[in-house]
Amino acid sequence: MRLRINAKGQVLCLYGETIDLSELGALTIRRAGRVEPDHNGQWWVDLTPLGGPRLGPYRRRSAALAAEAAWVEARLFAEGPGPG
Repeated sequence: MRLRINAKGQVLCLYGETIDLSELGALTIRRAGRVEPDHNGQWWVDLTPLGGPRLGPYRRRSAALAAEAAWVEARLFAEGPGPG
């Protein structure tokens, strides 16, 4: 699990249970997007809640979830001030 500490002292990360994040302080958890199937059984990632794109289609939900995680981590750990 990668953690990023921003200029405000906030710890940002893609949520996981590798460590107990509550040990770092009060948590604010929000969904990055939605992973939903379409009427053909294809999976789509909607990252518009973070100002991102719609990704897909994917044959498997696990592939869509991996794409969602990769997009969020790339944005979170990009050079520059980052989110938050």
